[in-house]
Amino acid sequence: MKEALVLVQRLSAHPDSRCWYVSWSPSGTLLASCGGDKTIRIWGREGDSWVCKSVLEDGHQRTVRKVGWSPCGNYLASASFDATTSIWKKKNDGFESLTVLEGHENEVKCVAWAPSGNLLATCSRDKSVWIWEVDEEDEYECVTVMNSHTQDVKHVVWHPTQELLASASYDNNICIYKEEDDDWECRATLQGHTSTVWSLSFDPSGQRLASCSDDRTVKIWKESPNEGQDLSWKCVCTLSGYHGRAVYDIAWCRLTGALATACSDDAVRVFKEDEASDPNQPVFSLAAHMAKAHSQDVNCVAWNPKEAGLMASCSDSGDIAIWRFQED
Repeated sequence: MKEALVLVQRLSAHPDSRCWYVSWSPSGTLLASCGGDKTIRIWGREGDSWVCKSVLEDGHQRTVRKVGWSPCGNYLASASFDATTSIWKKKNDGFESLTVLEGHENEVKCVAWAPSGNLLATCSRDKSVWIWEVDEEDEYECVTVMNSHTQDVKHVVWHPTQELLASASYDNNICIYKEEDDDWECRATLQGHTSTVWSLSFDPSGQRLASCSDDRTVKIWKESPNEGQDLSWKCVCTLSGYHGRAVYDIAWCRLTGALATACSDDAVRVFKEDEASDPNQPVFSLAAHMAKAHSQDVNCVAWNPKEAGLMASCSDSGDIAIWRFQED
């Protein structure tokens, strides 16, 4: 069985700056990218190629670190080093700036929508995680501020079906939050990485969480039954020896279960779970390795939500690569 990553197209997305993040719209028809040039670009397919459909400018004063789509696909949120989160609304062929969320003391590192579309999470170098509530009038209100990390919070991600939130930090830990009696609290702290945890991704069912770190490893965590109030997540697998440097991003494909990583050794890798392996002790094998996926650090990998095997990655070189993961 031969698996390969085939380059579909390379896009000069944010020339002369870093491209930090790429995010597919829920329909898989649009790709949003953001970068050190303070802009967000929206890419769409025309014929066989991907082209820039619109550029969202003037929303931020500094680097745009991450972007996230609402589940309905009509809104885009952007997190910036200028300490704000901008909300953009789809209008005709483009996007208009709807509102700006302020409150973090410094750089906002990530933004993510809950599956319901009614909640938004942001995290920052100020060590906090904020949850915002969205109403029908597009009004955003901060409902909770959580200070469970002792350092810069790098990433937030929601469970695919539940209102459960996970965050990753420079303090080497992962926190899992859940609302109980109108109060959001950290219900579990996942410890095991020996350096910064850069990113997180739930598996399609939400029963497992993958994390990647500056310690060059990927860990798979699984929820385990627990009697008390707190949740219990245990590390059931560690992928080590594959990555030459820090692992900046991880993406678990909702369609195929393939796990992709973005690494500062300029490579993109795809891992597949062995079909015969025990879910409580999973075994993952390296299925594809593109050594020079980009000329510099790879910052992000993202699987298309509708088209199996289609993946985007982006780099410090400012470019985006569109890949097809092929299983022969």
